[in-house]
Amino acid sequence: MTLRSVLLLLVALALAWVAYFAANRWMASRMATGGGADLSRVVAAATDIPNEAKIDASMIKMVDVPAALIPEKAFRDEKAVIGRFADHAIGRGTYLVEGLVVERLGGNTLAAKLTQGKRAVAVRSNDVVGVAGFLVSGSEVDLLVTQGKDTRTMLRDLKVLAVNQTASPDKTDPTIASVVTLEVDPAQAEQIVNATRDGSVQFTLRKPGEGNALEPVAPAGTAATTIKPAAPPPLDRSRTVAVIRGNQLGEITWEPLQSLFKTAPEGQEPTGELR
Repeated sequence: MTLRSVLLLLVALALAWVAYFAANRWMASRMATGGGADLSRVVAAATDIPNEAKIDASMIKMVDVPAALIPEKAFRDEKAVIGRFADHAIGRGTYLVEGLVVERLGGNTLAAKLTQGKRAVAVRSNDVVGVAGFLVSGSEVDLLVTQGKDTRTMLRDLKVLAVNQTASPDKTDPTIASVVTLEVDPAQAEQIVNATRDGSVQFTLRKPGEGNALEPVAPAGTAATTIKPAAPPPLDRSRTVAVIRGNQLGEITWEPLQSLFKTAPEGQEPTGELR
């Protein structure tokens, strides 16, 4: 190899190294600035946060996020999050938003989960009433009530707040529930209490997000509609017998004895008179 070839090779290697270094610096600057997008600081989980845990400063951090990617209702101040409680288990790096962490103004975590104007009411359950243990916190159910021989759907699209003493939606294994807590409005709470006192109730599990677009619920005090089967046609109890007289063939037909008497109008006793 000549001296000229060696010099050309060294120059090519030097230019390649300079190009690599320049491209690396350019890519790093683009990633740091979010590709030229405007950045805003939001609160994120610095570590995995268990359900119902009280959030302190060690659990959160501020991160820079392109403005177009910031979730709605995201927290932008750490002070607004510290002291709140996790409504669900939160993974590391998750942006914290309203509803994911709740403020406990009084009472317990379950009370903090209630929607404004709603109430929590407990309903006694068992393996059948509780849909074989497949009800969990966050499930959506309809409530059936049975009074006497009539069963009807009393309330639709109710949210399950807790099963037994578990209010975590992360526990999805089937559990036989002795008590199910529902989120209802005050009027619905009264209906449920009256139904459990005067009859029995049972849950039916709904598909999540199905909404309440089904047929309207029958009002309280209305019995379920019963379809009566059509009455069978009357039986023909007449009898016909063939009779041979000499070389002639004939027939004799007679009816049951009760058909010989007049039929009494509905609601009246039969008179015993012949037709």
